[in-house]
Amino acid sequence: MPQRYYHSMIKTKIAVLCNYELLPERVGGMDYFFWEFDKKCKEDNIEVDWFFPNKSSHGSYSDLSIYSSKTENVENYFLSFYNQNREEYTHIITHFVELCTPLFYKIKKISKAKIIAVDHNPRPLSGYAFKKKINKTLKGILFSRYIDVFVGVSNYTVNEILRDFGSHLKPKTVTIYNGVILDAILTRDKREIIKPSFLVASHLRESKGIQDLIEAINLLPIKIKDQIVITIYGDGPYRKVLINKIEKYSLEKCFVFKGSKSNLNEIFSQYDYMLQPTHMECFSLSILESLAANVPVITTNVGGNTEVIISGENGYIFEAKNINALATILEDIYLGNKKISVNTRELISNFFSLPKMVENHFKLLM
Repeated sequence: MPQRYYHSMIKTKIAVLCNYELLPERVGGMDYFFWEFDKKCKEDNIEVDWFFPNKSSHGSYSDLSIYSSKTENVENYFLSFYNQNREEYTHIITHFVELCTPLFYKIKKISKAKIIAVDHNPRPLSGYAFKKKINKTLKGILFSRYIDVFVGVSNYTVNEILRDFGSHLKPKTVTIYNGVILDAILTRDKREIIKPSFLVASHLRESKGIQDLIEAINLLPIKIKDQIVITIYGDGPYRKVLINKIEKYSLEKCFVFKGSKSNLNEIFSQYDYMLQPTHMECFSLSILESLAANVPVITTNVGGNTEVIISGENGYIFEAKNINALATILEDIYLGNKKISVNTRELISNFFSLPKMVENHFKLLM
C-alpha cells in the first residue's frame, strides 16, 4: 500500500495539554483561540481531547471535550489517563507547559504521537541565574529530542528557546504569532483627545510593573497629577502592594481598580491609551486587543512587544523599569506634545488576526 494513501487512512485525533485555568470572569484571547481551533478541527473531522486544570461551560467550552485534572497537575493526569485508556492520538500539543522536561520522554515512551510544544512563557528581564541556565541546557540535551515541533509566539520567544535549549533546535522551531478575533472587539472611531484617559489590563503581579507606573505618576507635575486617572482592570496577589504604594504617595484619585472583567473586548475602546509597563512578556494578547480597538499602547521593550509596537506610530516604547522615561511619555501625551494619529486596528487585521493564528496552528497537523 502506498505510504501516502496509508497516512490518509489514519484518523487524526489530538490531545491538548494546557495549564490554563478556565475562568468565566476572565475571558481572553487564548479562550477564543481554543474555541476556534476546536471548531476548525471538527470541521475537518479531527477529534480533540482537551486537558485543563478544571472544567467550565462558559463561552464555547461546553462544545469542547474536556478532561479535568482537578487537584492533580495536568501533565501527570494526562499520563495516567493515557495509560488507562490508550487513546491513539496522532498529535499531542502542549500550551503553558514547561518545555524539555521528563514529561516529553514519558509521552514518547508510550505513544507514537507527534509532539508540538507551544511556548508562552516569558523570561526574566535580567535573564536566568547561572544555575538555571545550566539546568535548561542539560534539559535541552536530554529531552528536546522528544519534541517534534517547538512553537514560539513571537520571534523573541523562538530566540529564547534556542538560547535556553540549544541552537541545534532551529530546524524544528517555528514562530506563530498570537491573534485576536476582530469582530468581537469594539473600535474607537475617533481620537480627539483633550484630557487623555488610560487603562491597564493585566494580572496584578510584580512582573507586570504596575508599581513602576505608580512611581512614574508620582513624578508628574502637580497640575497633571491632580487630573490624570488610570483605570486598572485585573486582579492578583500584588494588588495590596500596589494599593499601599498608591496610598504612600497620596495618589488615590489617580487610580481606579475595577477588578477582572470578561468583556474587555468592549472596554478598550472607551480609553485613549493602554499602559503596559511589564518587565517580562512573550507576546501580549492585551496589546493586540487594545490596538484592534484603535487604542495605542505604551509599553516596555521586553519580549515580543517591539515586534508589534512601533514607537511613535502605534504607541510608545520605553525601557523596562525606567520610570523617568515613562513619566516623560505620559507628560508629553497629556500636554499634547505626543500624539498617535494612525488607525492601529489595520496592523492587527493584516498580521495578527485570530483566523490567521488558528490556520497556522492547524497547518502543523498536516
